[in-house]
Amino acid sequence: MGRIKCIKTKKLISSLSIVLFFIMTLTFFTSCGNNSNKVGSGGQKITELTWYTIGLEPKDYKQVITEVNKYLEEKINVHLNMKFIDFGDYTQKMSVIINSGEDYDLAFTCSWAGDYLGNSRKGAFLELNDMLNSDSGNLLFTTIDKRFWDGASIDGKIYGVPNQKELGVAPMWVFTKEYVDKYNIPYESIHSLEDLEPWLKIIKENEPGVVPLYITKGFSYTVFFDQLVDPVGILSDDETLTIRNMFETAEMKKSLDTLRRYYQLGYINADSATAQDDKSVKRLVTKGDGQPYAEKIWSKDLKYEVVASPIVDTLVTNASATGALIAISQNSKNKEKSFEFLTLLNTDKKLRNLLNYGIEGVHYEKVSENSIKLLNQDQRRYEIPYFGLGNMFITYTLDNEPDTKWEEFKEFNDKAKVSPALGFKFDASRVSSEIATINNVLEEFKATLYSGSVDVDEYLTKLNNKLKEQGIDKVINEMQSQLDAWKSNN
Repeated sequence: MGRIKCIKTKKLISSLSIVLFFIMTLTFFTSCGNNSNKVGSGGQKITELTWYTIGLEPKDYKQVITEVNKYLEEKINVHLNMKFIDFGDYTQKMSVIINSGEDYDLAFTCSWAGDYLGNSRKGAFLELNDMLNSDSGNLLFTTIDKRFWDGASIDGKIYGVPNQKELGVAPMWVFTKEYVDKYNIPYESIHSLEDLEPWLKIIKENEPGVVPLYITKGFSYTVFFDQLVDPVGILSDDETLTIRNMFETAEMKKSLDTLRRYYQLGYINADSATAQDDKSVKRLVTKGDGQPYAEKIWSKDLKYEVVASPIVDTLVTNASATGALIAISQNSKNKEKSFEFLTLLNTDKKLRNLLNYGIEGVHYEKVSENSIKLLNQDQRRYEIPYFGLGNMFITYTLDNEPDTKWEEFKEFNDKAKVSPALGFKFDASRVSSEIATINNVLEEFKATLYSGSVDVDEYLTKLNNKLKEQGIDKVINEMQSQLDAWKSNN
């Protein structure tokens, strides 16, 4: 009996040793993987924040983020792990990340990618009101223009920190300066689609190989409309707040008829329904969404000089006011540190410019205290979407931009007209299935209609009939009901 007891004891000790070994091993690997247990050079705990943002990872990202993290460690004991998702994939991939319950801290979100309204409403993003109303949050709140916070507000609650930049939508005609100069085109007085016609004719007749009006698959002409949910909303100056289907308005019919006529006259490129933006295509004019000094950005991108004129007045809409934000995940284990980082990102000039432009002497050199010249442009070692990284008003100006750039942006924002529906946030939960099927119909028809390549009466009728079949009237009625209630309370 004693021998049996001894053997059992040894087996128990052996089993306990194995269990203890696995516990110690698991603890070791868990502690290695837990970023919150990292210790910095000063002996303080370092919190690593995971930030999903839009765009491609720059070639010199690792070099720049090393410098960023040195600075963040010194300032707030934080390290940053940025994960980049390309523009075309962002919404879908972030949806998977959010629905899977993945542990992350920060995410780019907006009206056109990352679904700020939808993800906020379903609880994916942290409500920030209490933090913003605290003593420490006051610095961040007062740094950002109040109209951005108004735009970010959903039923009185804020779920993202707006990236301060241009506030409104400013559709523009973008002209190649070479042809403007050659034919003395008075581009500054050209605004409507119809204003273009005599100059398109001149280019067609005198410049073989040049596209008079260059249109790509992403082209749209909604300059008269505030889309609250594509294609439903209000006319941009409609104080009665009457909800309409954009494709049933007289304004849309007129624009589509003009585009059709231009296509038939050979003023529009033949592949307009499917074309991707090919910068090698010579053109007189194309359409862009602008801002102050947008011409300089476009000229740099195209590698030749362009000039621009506004199509309509700049309009502040719900979509434009939520054009770029950074949200904190509801599942983040580092909510306070995430908010502390966002405060620093929007108020600390050194951090903001390091993320924006890279390292001084490697990616840029200073021309003056607040102006820089970019280096290594041929290699494009550090190119990043500036608008997605926080407050742009504290970034350096480039050497070909005036020192007053950001003051002029503020003036641009102050002069913008405001949509009568600004502040209204549509709750689409009752018509979500209708909206999904409507989006499928739009995907089928929109690019073709805007291209000018098909008969407008035929295709517009088909589009509107299909929209009705998929429940657009239900969406219109639901939105009108909510908008009427919103109007009565505002």
